[in-house]
Amino acid sequence: MPIAISIVEDNDKLRGTLAKVIGRAEGFRFVSDYASAEDALADLPKVKPDVVLMDINLPGMNGVECVRKLKAQMPQTQVMMLTVYEDTENIFNALAAGANGYMLKRTPTKELIEAIREMQRGGSPMTTHIARLVVQSFQKPVAPAPATGGELSELSEREQQVLDLLAQGLIYKEIAEKLNIGYETVHTYIRRIYEKLQVRTRTEAVAKFLQR
Repeated sequence: MPIAISIVEDNDKLRGTLAKVIGRAEGFRFVSDYASAEDALADLPKVKPDVVLMDINLPGMNGVECVRKLKAQMPQTQVMMLTVYEDTENIFNALAAGANGYMLKRTPTKELIEAIREMQRGGSPMTTHIARLVVQSFQKPVAPAPATGGELSELSEREQQVLDLLAQGLIYKEIAEKLNIGYETVHTYIRRIYEKLQVRTRTEAVAKFLQR
C-alpha cells in the first residue's frame, strides 16, 4: 500500500510544492494539507495518514505543540519535522513531543523521500547536521556501566560498525554505501542493534553507544 502523507505548513507555495513531490513519488500518496496546527488537529484523526510532515513555525499553535497533541490522539502516526530551525532546543522539544524524525527544509527532494521511507521502516531519520547536534549533546563524561545482556558487548563487529556510522549522522542508504551492503541488510542490523541495546530510537541507541 502507498504511504499516505499529510502536510502541515503555512507557506502556501512550499506546501503546494511538497504536495506535488509526494504525489509524484513512487509508493507515496498525498492525502491532505493544512496551513495551521488547529486545522490539522481537527481533520487528521479523520484522514488517518501514515506520515505527517510538520513545520514548527505555524500561526497560532506551533508545530511542536501540535505534535504533542496529535501523538496523544494518533500514537501510531509517524511525524517528521520539516523546518528551518536547527538549534538544539527546537530539536529536543520536537523529539520529546513525539516526533519520529527531524529534517531541514533545504534537504534535497530525493533525500527527503528516502528519509520518509526510512522512518516508515522504524528509523528516526535526521539531517546529518541535526544528527551531529544530537550526538554532541550526549558527549559528556560518564561512568562506565557494567555490560549486561543488552549492552554493547552483545553487538557483533558489523553491528558496532553500523552503530558507529549511525552515530555519525549517516542515513540508512549512506550506511549501506559505506559498508558496501544492501539497504535491507542495514535495516536488519539496525533492528538487531535496537533489540540488543533494548532501545526504540536512533537517539537512544546513539546515547548508549557514546557511553561506552
